[in-house]
Amino acid sequence: MSLPASPSGPRFVAITGASGLIGSRLSTELRGRGDRVLHLVRRDPAGPDTLPDGVQEARWSPGDRLDPGTLEGVDGVVHLAGAGIGDQRWTAERKRVLVSSRVDGTATLARTLAELTETDGTRPRLVSGSAVGYYGDRGDEVLTEDSSSGAGFLAQLCRDWEAATAPAQEAGLPVAHARTGIVLSPDGGALGRLLPLARLGLAGPLAGGGSWWPWITLPDQVRALVHLLDRPDVTGPVNLGAPAPATQQQVTRAIAHELHRPAVVPAPGWALRLVLGEMSSEILASTRAVPGVLQESGFVFTHPDVEQAARWVVHPPRG
Repeated sequence: MSLPASPSGPRFVAITGASGLIGSRLSTELRGRGDRVLHLVRRDPAGPDTLPDGVQEARWSPGDRLDPGTLEGVDGVVHLAGAGIGDQRWTAERKRVLVSSRVDGTATLARTLAELTETDGTRPRLVSGSAVGYYGDRGDEVLTEDSSSGAGFLAQLCRDWEAATAPAQEAGLPVAHARTGIVLSPDGGALGRLLPLARLGLAGPLAGGGSWWPWITLPDQVRALVHLLDRPDVTGPVNLGAPAPATQQQVTRAIAHELHRPAVVPAPGWALRLVLGEMSSEILASTRAVPGVLQESGFVFTHPDVEQAARWVVHPPRG
């Protein structure tokens, strides 16, 4: 499904994390509707002759000052950069990396946008990444954007992450915090390790399977980010998850059903804690977050229930 053009015409959008699962798809979709994109990268920028049409690159380093001229002319920024939460075991050093890659980078962008506003009076839109981990492990409680933050490392990280946008907010810029759930995709993300097991009939419940997963498919995640870009009147926290949260067991059963495989072999909680350490508490957490702000602003999901999501994950359209 192609995205409609921006209501204000073609736009210039900066993206951090543009090489990741979400950022790469976002860049493609924005260009597909006629926008230009600026990828902020941590390596030497590629030359224009080697980049796709509509793409520019500029170097930045999270935590270091970024010249406001780098973002001159941008209409919006989507900030997705950050070290992978589930890529490694949470050692003390890894936790420092997770924090600094998010908080320092967000503060850098927020300060740069504030400087840019002071210089030329522009008011770029900032859609800054966050996560439903903000709410912590809450059992069956229905969680809206007005719900309090929870306990634990990830909840504290999300609080600090969102607070780092303060310079942009204080400069009067429209800032949204995209509290992303578990992004379902056949090509990576949370299902990157689950799908091969599901194809073998081994994707059973994790420690009982009763935890609520605030899932969202990759197409809806990208469409929601574009929706927020186009709606600068929507500010503050925005839950990015499907309107029908499902338990971990319901998600794996729906995928197994599409694969015509069983989903009965469980992974006990003690085994996950042994392998993953502290990170296991976040994987097993129950977060029943709902996208109230997103739906109230007029967003319509392509995959609103887990059965449709599983069908897309297992049989994604190609080309």
